[in-house]
Formats: sequence, structure tokens, C-alpha cells
Amino acid sequence: MNERADRTAAYARERSFVRVAIDVPAAQLGASVFDYAIPDGWEASALVVGSWVVVPWGKARRIGLVVATKVQPEIDLARVRSIEGALDGAPLLPAAWLRLVEFAARYYHRGAGEVAMPAIPKLLRAIPAARSSEPRDPQKRARASAFDRARTRWPAPAAGGEPAERGGAAPGLSDAQRRVLDALLASDGFCVYLLHGVTGSGKTEVYLHWLAQVLARDADAQVLLLVPEIALTPQLHAQLAARFPQERVALLHSEMADAERAAHWLAVVEGRARVVLGTRLAVLAPLPSLAAIVVDEEHDASYKQQEGVRYSARDLAIVAASQRRIPIVLGSATPSLETWFAVRRGRYRSHALHERIGNAALPVVECVDLAGVKLRHSLAPRVVEAIDATLARGEQALVFVNRRGYAPVLSCGACGWLSRCTNCSAYRVLHRIGPSAQGAGPSAHGADGAPGRAGPSRYRLVCHHCAAEQSVPRACPDCGNVDLEALGRGTQRLEEALGDLFPRHRVARLDRDVARRRGAAQRVLDAAHAGDVDLLVGTQMLAKGHDFRRLALVVALDVDAGLYAADFRAPERLFATLMQVAGRAGRSGGDSRIIVQTRYPGHPLFAFLARHDYAGFADRQLSERRETGLPPYRHQAMLRAEAKRLAEALAFLDTARALASGRAAADEVSIFDAVPMSMSRLQGRERAQLLVESSRRASLHRFLADWIAAVRATAPRVTWQLDVDPLEI
Repeated sequence: MNERADRTAAYARERSFVRVAIDVPAAQLGASVFDYAIPDGWEASALVVGSWVVVPWGKARRIGLVVATKVQPEIDLARVRSIEGALDGAPLLPAAWLRLVEFAARYYHRGAGEVAMPAIPKLLRAIPAARSSEPRDPQKRARASAFDRARTRWPAPAAGGEPAERGGAAPGLSDAQRRVLDALLASDGFCVYLLHGVTGSGKTEVYLHWLAQVLARDADAQVLLLVPEIALTPQLHAQLAARFPQERVALLHSEMADAERAAHWLAVVEGRARVVLGTRLAVLAPLPSLAAIVVDEEHDASYKQQEGVRYSARDLAIVAASQRRIPIVLGSATPSLETWFAVRRGRYRSHALHERIGNAALPVVECVDLAGVKLRHSLAPRVVEAIDATLARGEQALVFVNRRGYAPVLSCGACGWLSRCTNCSAYRVLHRIGPSAQGAGPSAHGADGAPGRAGPSRYRLVCHHCAAEQSVPRACPDCGNVDLEALGRGTQRLEEALGDLFPRHRVARLDRDVARRRGAAQRVLDAAHAGDVDLLVGTQMLAKGHDFRRLALVVALDVDAGLYAADFRAPERLFATLMQVAGRAGRSGGDSRIIVQTRYPGHPLFAFLARHDYAGFADRQLSERRETGLPPYRHQAMLRAEAKRLAEALAFLDTARALASGRAAADEVSIFDAVPMSMSRLQGRERAQLLVESSRRASLHRFLADWIAAVRATAPRVTWQLDVDPLEI
């Protein structure tokens, strides 16, 4: 044994080892960072933290990132494998970015490789075709060609461009905006600011003036502006490019072409792009000289990742600002209750913009009681009248319904058959296939607006959860009845109905189905801004960020589900949505209105909405959350499992709960029974969940670290994941 130990010690003295993060499932393996030996002939200094390497993994190879050097492996050194090569041309990743990755891995109880590697564009983390153990051979240079190609793709900024701030092209600020800007400019080091401004109050101009000053102070500084949805990026990207013509404005979101995203990402990490605009994935972009962050519409649930590592981009942005000792601005007309709670506790500083630019009035809120009202194409007579009057004045109207497709479900009135998805606990939605065509529905509608009979041509049944499609049956699959009915209305059917009701006016729709066609969403928005659209119909994509100058009327349909939903966050989301969509109207001045169709006009939410009283609504919600012990007064994590059979998923969670019993009591953690998820079946798999919570965040994470290790040791045969700070319960 002594001789073997001596040989091992000698081997250790002769070799150097580094720790490498790779993208493997830490939940199953217990880690996603592994130790590798530096190959013979390499200098120990050949690799530093932030280097890119190719490493063997089983019989395959993977790209990894060096996260530590001069490490001492904890396993038998004879089992430690060697790095196969490094990537010439790959940028050294900044240490500040690695610190953020390490925090995210700890907080969300995932591996560092699971956080870091998916944040890198796919084109740049592809496995090289050639292998080599030499640090600088021709084969290795060939592997770096993806980086070289990305650097020729990036255009230079406009020659001789002059900053808009200096040239005076930027709009002037109101006294209220100037006060907010002065407060931001006075900040030194880390601070979280909430910019709470009503819709149309000019929050974006405050952002742009502030970022311009940050860039002017430091020639190397970079700034990051996050938005919740891809649909918001084209307009804002154009605005940034015009405001900062001397700068490269990088864009980062998931629908960019691989080569384009790689070019923009590489320009960011190498400091060639100083202005970065993106959706939630951009928070994990490695900006070496980050000096300021803006999170616009910070309340939006889209900032929470729902696949892979379930991180909150807003929360990670705050952590990044804290680590870098820089200021961050969270902007919203309807801040999240978590942010409002932090303001009330004095942890964040709040600045408010209470009035619209030019003193334009906020829209009047009107609730139409649907009790006893005969609808026409799902619209109350008062709504039809209001739309007609708006169009007659040459103004625009917007009809909002957060349900895409033609109709939510196809039904047989004879036997009760419904178009259920065979893969999911949901219905397959009736979709019209092909371009919009007013008046071209499955069949004519009755005078009372009752759903027409659905024929088989030009229509498909589509599940919005698993994307499974099928043709529309010519008859009921159960009883053979040919009189199938489309129940309810989605955006497609409303578009058609509005075309029937107002045939002399131009109707356009914007939802995710439209946005899938390249450039289609922007064409709709451009037409609306140009005055080539009279009536807009759409989903959340129209609710925020758009400045329609002629829009005077907003109609909101099918909102009542948010009043009494099982999800305790539903009222908060509904209030935010209605405030946001109402804010599209009246931005140029003049009278404007939002009409909400509801069967509960006396609900307190509508009273706060009518007064545009977010603070009153939020304080009431916080009071209710405190009394019921809900976030932000409690901190939660959800263990979810899926299997072929629901019993298997529940059995795993029951085992996990048993493992937690003693630990939970010690850490002041409450653990609940395992239950099926609200959508228990998804893509052919059965799903269940188990909730744990604590009044102290530190206690919860101490418990989770120990508990998840114990769960992993049971070698479960189901697929499982942990969601920290879940938004859906």
C-alpha cells in the first residue's frame, strides 16, 4: 500500500489538474463539475479560469469551461482523465460572469455546467470534429473557425456617429423625469431602484438618458437592458440604434438565427458591443465591463425560466448588480408584489412617475355587467356600440383576449364528446389554418352569435401544450353526430367576427401564431402605427410596450377566471394585465377608455383598477398574503416528478417527503403532501408535485441542500426537478 501511495503522490506532483464545468444533469450525477488532468507537455499555466476545453465524457467528448485551477482531485488519481485540447480563438470568460453562474447553481440547486453551458450560443459550444492534445496545432485552429466566422459577421457602428445626447436629438425630459434621472445619476455602487411609472409616463426615456450618461462616463462601460418578450425587441432595438449610433447594439433572444446570435454574443463577451438588449437569457450573457442594468416590465412572469434551470432573470440581474457593485433599475407600471414588498421594507428605493407625458389622461375604466346580456359574437351591445363610435371618429380600437386559436374546444352536443388531447390534460384547440380571412369561418354564424358548425377543411385541432395536431373530424368520434360545435372564441374567431361586424374597417390580429411567421408581428405593428389598421385583436403580445398613437378604446374579454382562480397569484396577474393593456389607449391625449366585460363588476379589483390605484391594490394583496402565509412572507420550492404512471410519480414524492421529515423540523421548514399537478398529464407523461416552504430563505436553502442530496442518493427512476421560487403552484 505504501508503494502505491508513493506512486500516486509522485504522479500528483508531476501533473496539474483543473476543474471543468460541463452540461450534464447534476440531479442524477450529483455534480456537473469534474476534475481533469492537464495533458503531458502542457505548461500548468496553459489553462486559466474561464478557458474553453474539450474533455472526454464516457465514450464521447464535450465542451467545458475551466472553473478552477491547481485543484487536488478527491478520487483515485489513476482514474482522472486528461483534457483533449483547448479552443484557440475562444474568448476568456470573465470572472464576474463565473461568480454569477456559481451563485445561480447554488441558489437553484443545479450544477454550474447546467447553468453556464446552455447560456452560450449553440454554434459556439458545438463539439469540434478534430481532436488533439497539443495546445497549438493546425487541427485546433480549425476548431476555432466558428469563433472566427462569428467575428466577421458583426457590422461596425456607423462611421463618425455622434451620441444623440450630445447632438440634442434625444427628447427633453419633464420635471418628474429629470428628478428621477438625477437620483439615478447620483447613485454610487450597488442599489436597486424601482421606477414605478404609469403607462405612458416616459420610463423608457429615463432609461435611455441614464444609460447614455453611464456610457459617457467610461469608454469601456457596457449596459444591459432586459425586456420580457421577443416581440418588444424590434422597436426598442431600432430606438437604441438611433439613440446610440456610435455604439454597437447587441441583441440576444432565443429566436435569433444561430449564426446571428453567436456573432452578437461574441461581440458582447469581447467588449465590442457596449449596449446589450435581450430577453431573460441575456442576463446570463458574459459582459466583462457591465456598469448598469435595466429590467423593464420587471413584474412579467416571462422572466422566469420554465425549462432546464428554472431561474428568474430579474432576480439574477439583481444578484449580478450586487456582485459588480453597480446600480440596477426595475421598471413597471404594476410592480411585482415581491418588488413592492422590498420597497415597503426599505430594501429598494422607489421613484414614481404619476403622470403621462404631456399630461395626457389615463383611460376611463368601465365595467360591463354580462348578467342577463345577450351577446353578439361574444361582445355586449355596449361594447359593439363603443367600437363603432370609436371607428367613426377615425380612432383605433383594440380587443384583448388572452386566448389564441379559433375556439378553445370542439364539442358534440349529442353525446358530450370534447376535443381532449390524448397526450395532455387539456383540450385541443380549434385553429384556422392559413391567412386571416374575415367572414370565412367554418360556416355562417347565427344572428345571435351562437357558434357555427365546424367543417373539416382549413381547420386543425392543436394542443397548445404538446403541439400535437389532428384534422377536424367530419363526425363525432363517439356517436357519429355530424353537428359538431366550436365553443368559445379565440383571437382568430374574434378577428373574423370583428370583420363581420365592421366590414368597412381594417382588422389585424397579433398573437403567437402570427408571430411565428418571420417578420409578421412587426408588419402588423408597423401597419398599426402607420394608421393602416383600425381594429386590433390580440393577446398579451399587445398588452405592453407598444405606443399606438391613435388608439382610444380597449376592450378586455374573458377576464373573470383570474378573479377566483386556485392560483393565489391570479389576481395580481390580472390586475397587471388590465393596467398594461389599458395603458395602450390615450397616449396622445384626448378621451380614452377601457371596457371590461365581466359577471362580477362589484369585485374590489375593478374598484382599484377604476382609480388606477396600484399602490392600494398591492397593499391589500400583501395584507392578504401576510394573513394566509403566502409569498413574499414565505419562501417556497417545488419538487416535481413525472413518470409513465401517476402512481410512480406520487410514490417518488412520498419517498422524498419521508426523507424530509426530520430535516424539515430542524430547519423550520413546512412540507406538504404530494399531489397531481393542475395539468397532471403533459406530452404523455403523468406529473405530480410536492411543496416545501419556510419563513426564512436561509433555512429553506439549508434544508434543500441536504434534502436534495438524500433524494439523489435514492437513485430515483422517475424524471424530477426542483423549482425554487416557483411562480405556478
